[in-house]
Amino acid sequence: MTMVVTQPCIGCKDKACLTVCPTDCFHEDEQMVYINPDDCVDCEACIPECPTEAIFGEDDVPERWKDFIALNAIKADACPPACE
Repeated sequence: MTMVVTQPCIGCKDKACLTVCPTDCFHEDEQMVYINPDDCVDCEACIPECPTEAIFGEDDVPERWKDFIALNAIKADACPPACE
């Protein structure tokens, strides 16, 4: 399983979640940050740090945001690593 960044992150990019990530698996574009599922170790450290409650375990993503699972994988491959 991996962590997934969802819709509430759009426009926020607070990046508090990045500072606790042990694998630097976050990537970003102009809208939001994404988690690379290949690098995420499922530690869940980012979940309590997210001010918009946008990060979920893959199995816990609300139904209305399930498309963000694939979007995170696609965007992580296309976007540069997020800066801290």
